[in-house]
Amino acid sequence: MTDSALRLPRRGSRKRKEGRSRWGENNLAGYLFISPWLIAFFAFAFIPMVLSFALAFTDYHILRGWNFIGLDNFQRMFYNDVRYWRSVSATVKYVVFAVPLRLVFALGVAMLLNTNRRGVAFYRAAFYAPSVVGASVAVAVMWREVFNREGLVNAILGQFGQPSIWWLGHPDYAIWTLILLAAWQFGSPMLIFLAGLKQIPEQLYESASIDGANGIQKFVRITLPLLTPVIFFNLIMQLIAGFMTFTQAFIITNGSGRPLDTTLFYALYVYKRGFETYEMGYASAMAWVMLAVIALLTAIVFRTSSHWVYYETDEGI
Repeated sequence: MTDSALRLPRRGSRKRKEGRSRWGENNLAGYLFISPWLIAFFAFAFIPMVLSFALAFTDYHILRGWNFIGLDNFQRMFYNDVRYWRSVSATVKYVVFAVPLRLVFALGVAMLLNTNRRGVAFYRAAFYAPSVVGASVAVAVMWREVFNREGLVNAILGQFGQPSIWWLGHPDYAIWTLILLAAWQFGSPMLIFLAGLKQIPEQLYESASIDGANGIQKFVRITLPLLTPVIFFNLIMQLIAGFMTFTQAFIITNGSGRPLDTTLFYALYVYKRGFETYEMGYASAMAWVMLAVIALLTAIVFRTSSHWVYYETDEGI
């Protein structure tokens, strides 16, 4: 065997080693760049989720320590905790009414603002402003004062000779004040709808006008089908946000869920169990049930999307 034949593998192995070295250096540089995100993810997301899952099977109390109790938290939740089911009922009612109302208002306003008229940029910013500060404490306090016994709403009703209503203290009205607040915070989905409307070709509307289609027919036959991907996205995001609603109920009802637990939303009840009665194990179990429910509903929406979400490449569009 010649010397050149003996040297060939060595050259190949040297190149492979150099390639591995460069690959390792490039990966190391990449990991260094994303290391702040990785540290934050593991410290504030992954590790707390793992610990929360473990605590869901314990009776962990901040002041008394913990013991492993298996599925007792879930049994207590489903069979023995009356307030738990009240929180479920309040949350489901809120999501069923607040999410569609917010999407309808957002789409309607987006269509009104989908013009090139003078001053439309100001109105877009004005309609978006409540969503920027909508989840803040200040807006929740303002909303509480508006619907107070001596608030703006009762003052307007008084001008028409109507008696004052205790909106926040009546079991039939309290949750509707929060639903109206959610409908008022339509700025974010409105901007997404507006971006979707801008992507619809004007030629489609012109062709429909030539064929004699009116405004309703254009909306049903053109706007809605081409906007279904945006509706799908907004529905998922608002559905998740609806189940996680906390700030509004906490501020407006002073964290009590009054009256008669009609505004005791699920996230608020998790907070009360974890940080008022210090039952972290029970609160963790509740949080994981909520995660499972949200994941299931999201999967159902994704599963059914093929029947109502259309894209430009689909036939008939």
